[in-house]
Amino acid sequence: MLGRNRFSETQPTVEILKILINETQIGLGIDRLAAQLKEHYKDQPLTIVSIMTGSLVMLADLIRLLEMPVRISLIQATSYRGGTKSGDLIIHDHMMLDIKDRDVLLIDDIFDTGKTLVQVTKRLNDMGPKSIKTAVFLNKQGQSTVTAVPDFVVFEIPNEFVVGYGLDYEDLYRNMPYVGVLEESDLKNHVAT
Repeated sequence: MLGRNRFSETQPTVEILKILINETQIGLGIDRLAAQLKEHYKDQPLTIVSIMTGSLVMLADLIRLLEMPVRISLIQATSYRGGTKSGDLIIHDHMMLDIKDRDVLLIDDIFDTGKTLVQVTKRLNDMGPKSIKTAVFLNKQGQSTVTAVPDFVVFEIPNEFVVGYGLDYEDLYRNMPYVGVLEESDLKNHVAT
């Protein structure tokens, strides 16, 4: 809650956006996900691989709710470069821990076309884990171009371009405590810093 009233001062290019998922709803959603993971993994050690950068806020909130032994690894995958449409996916795995013979939970901020999750899962499978499950913060309806689906979904959302809670537009808005819709009128007022 700290800093909520300061947001318009820290990001002066956009007024408070249309809120799609508020701070309280996010907390309850992450609580639900943690309960599902506790039920699935019990007290078994878990390696969480977080796709940077959008899922880092979710990662921080989620791991504080888990009680099993947790290792954290990072992988970078990006397909948005300066716009609202995805392009070719680039994956960097130089920060990865050894996941051979380990239970892995791959987390990402949003399941849009699904290509990122599918390609990163394939890359991780090549590293020989015992198992891989996937969890996404948001599942955008009607956009998937793949047959795969995430194992765990925190929220289903309509086909809107969203920012906040880790999600960005031109690397801004990640620090918003809610998920907001970045509409055409917001994009016109947006000035990259």
